[in-house]
Amino acid sequence: MDRLHLSQHISRQFNSEIEDVRRQVLAMGGIVEEQISAAVRVLVAREAGALGDIREREQRINAAELAIDEQCAFILARRQPAASDLRLVLAVMKMLADLERIGDEAKRIARLGERLLHEEGGAEVTAALADLGHCARDMLRGALDAFARLDEKLALDVMHRDRRLDGSYRVVTETLVARMQRDPEQIPIELDRLWCARSFERIGDRCKNLCEFVLYLVRGKDVRHSGLAKDGGASAS
Repeated sequence: MDRLHLSQHISRQFNSEIEDVRRQVLAMGGIVEEQISAAVRVLVAREAGALGDIREREQRINAAELAIDEQCAFILARRQPAASDLRLVLAVMKMLADLERIGDEAKRIARLGERLLHEEGGAEVTAALADLGHCARDMLRGALDAFARLDEKLALDVMHRDRRLDGSYRVVTETLVARMQRDPEQIPIELDRLWCARSFERIGDRCKNLCEFVLYLVRGKDVRHSGLAKDGGASAS
């Protein structure tokens, strides 16, 4: 094989490896999204049967994180990517940690939901927790879609959705605190619900991180700590 053909072969192989990493991240993200949906079913719909699936998915998420991280390390060591390809590999390695932690938060919600299976929460709180869960799941879906398409506008939109999630979280917190004040005997139960709400809020924060990495890929610069999520998108180029 002459030098030209060898170079073209290596280039095609490298492009295939990069695209495979992207596909694996999206697949891992899909499993994490399913994990959030299952956690909501345990917490809100009281589907105890979803617990077994959550444990099985956790193993798949952890295995995916290790496999993708190893592939990224291989690409960095052997391929020495430059410019946009290097940014993609670095961003993916950071995104893996956020995706894994979102999965951990979902598992935590499901575990708390298991303790609440036989506790009556009331329609208002149940609806509020369901809203938090659906908002968090939709943020993750949007972040993954933004990554798949490298869509700056969608990434900014998802980041701004976190305001709504934060607002809902504050309302739920105030409601649960008031309930604990009225009935101190219910404090352990209401605290479990409060920690579930907190986990949904943290998922939203992790989704914002994912979107910041998308902006890093598109713009070529780190936008963390820039206040971008608060400026209404005015910084978008």
